[in-house]
Amino acid sequence: MKGKIPLPDLPKRNDEDHKGRFGTALIVGGSLGMSGAAGLAGMAALRGGAGLVRVAVPDVCLNTVASFNPSYMTLPLPADQAGHISIDAWDSLVEQSNAATAIACGPGLGKTNELEELVVRLYQKVKKPMVFDADALNALAMQPDALSRPGGPRILTPHPGEFARLIGNKLPKNQRDNAAIQLASQCGVVIALKGHNTLVTDGTQHVKNNTGNPGMATGGTGDVLTGLITALLCQKLEPYDASRLGVYLHGLAGDLAAEQTGQVSIIASDLISFLANAIKTTFK
Repeated sequence: MKGKIPLPDLPKRNDEDHKGRFGTALIVGGSLGMSGAAGLAGMAALRGGAGLVRVAVPDVCLNTVASFNPSYMTLPLPADQAGHISIDAWDSLVEQSNAATAIACGPGLGKTNELEELVVRLYQKVKKPMVFDADALNALAMQPDALSRPGGPRILTPHPGEFARLIGNKLPKNQRDNAAIQLASQCGVVIALKGHNTLVTDGTQHVKNNTGNPGMATGGTGDVLTGLITALLCQKLEPYDASRLGVYLHGLAGDLAAEQTGQVSIIASDLISFLANAIKTTFK
């Protein structure tokens, strides 16, 4: 991909533009003990160029998530006794989804029966473009019939373990790409199968990414990718283009971070810090 395969352009920014032109990202996630994941996704959506970012989290996590960055808004959702988003959040999520340009679901979500139902409802009923990652993928894996009934444009960003749960089969590495292409085609979704040379496919076309490094194998980097792709959707990129550009920029940010910190010391927030340079380098 680097310098060889043309990348989609970001929309030009004109003097008269305002934040509304670059969309509203809604990040749905977080739970007690995993509030940082939602915060990372929200900060990545900001750096990725979304005009507005709202992070919807259990009310018990609201102050923690709000403290990570003053540039996004936080929305409290009803929580269960363990600090996960409750099924009672459905009406609020519908309202917020209607006001959003693109939505991400999954970072730090956790696992409960109510969340499983909530994720499947979002997947099947919301018409806006959505990115599903982390525990949202695990929820979908519990109801595999739902995958073939997306309510609108959908991007799935599994790592190999999550992908194995989605298809109900742990495949060797040399068989995963074809399985991802087949699943994307069958379900009408885009899949970014994360790992070395991440595969991005919509079932009819695919590309292997060549940015990134082993230092990115650390908790939270997937949450950053989720927020970044959501921001690109907000800027009116089509799901396949948003995914392949997001994966490229995410990996490039990791490469730039490694040049400064070394691979061993990279943490997820470093990728957010270097996203600006990655975007500037790509579109200079």
